[in-house]
Amino acid sequence: MKRCRSMLFMPGNNPGMLASAQSLGADCVIFDMEDAVAQTEKDAARILIRHALTYMRPQGVGVAVRINALDTAFWKEDIAAVVRGGADFVLAPKTNGPDYVRELMAGLEAAEAEHGVKDARIVVFALVESALGIENAFAIASAHKRLGGMLLGAEDLTAELGARRSAGGDEIFHARSRILMACRAAGIRAIDTPFPFVTDLEALAADAAFAAQLGFDGKAAISPHHIVTINAAFSPSPEQINWAGRVMAVARRAAGEGKGVASLDGMMIDLPVIKRAERILAMCDGPVEDFHAN
Repeated sequence: MKRCRSMLFMPGNNPGMLASAQSLGADCVIFDMEDAVAQTEKDAARILIRHALTYMRPQGVGVAVRINALDTAFWKEDIAAVVRGGADFVLAPKTNGPDYVRELMAGLEAAEAEHGVKDARIVVFALVESALGIENAFAIASAHKRLGGMLLGAEDLTAELGARRSAGGDEIFHARSRILMACRAAGIRAIDTPFPFVTDLEALAADAAFAAQLGFDGKAAISPHHIVTINAAFSPSPEQINWAGRVMAVARRAAGEGKGVASLDGMMIDLPVIKRAERILAMCDGPVEDFHAN
């Protein structure tokens, strides 16, 4: 996927919600086999999700499946269903260290071999939601080449810490920073935690904007009503697009003149600034107009 601004959790045992997945505006939907599904419904949810992947697959939307944790009896059957259905991503909950990632990858590869899948296209995202996981963030992020991203799970983390969740999010700033740094160091995507106060859209907008300012690639959501706000926060504004386009025009002119650096509006344009501009333009929906340096 070019971008993953929003990842919407959907209960895997609700056929109506699964059927509506592509109409909700999220860049990616997460069919949930774990927390949203009661113990007695696990088998039914697995079958329903496999059929949704096979026969009702959303178009133009990334599809992830959150499997059950590796300390349960469900996860290997979950992986088999994901492989047979052909999801884009597996979301691995309760990831607390690199050994956990490697065990999951071994299970995924075994399921692919069993079902004759040779392209190994399913990407794994690690859901980090414990103090141990936060402390092991970079070891997790760099544990395997098929790990494509990490997602912060703040609800379980703050429950373990004894912290109270707030709209401002001060209690998770350290965890956010650790996840983001680890992902950038490992070259994978960083996805922010869902905002838990479902009806407070004003606070959601501030929270999403802050996560985007920090550098996260996107944000998970637990409500369809959050998607528009999240997508807006992780989409460049017209002013940012204009700035990035002008930076690239200046950089091209400087390169043509054999110069290593240039300036724009009194700001030195060097490689870090160019990379920032490239990232902004890569987040745009379609082609960007040809900008001029002036």
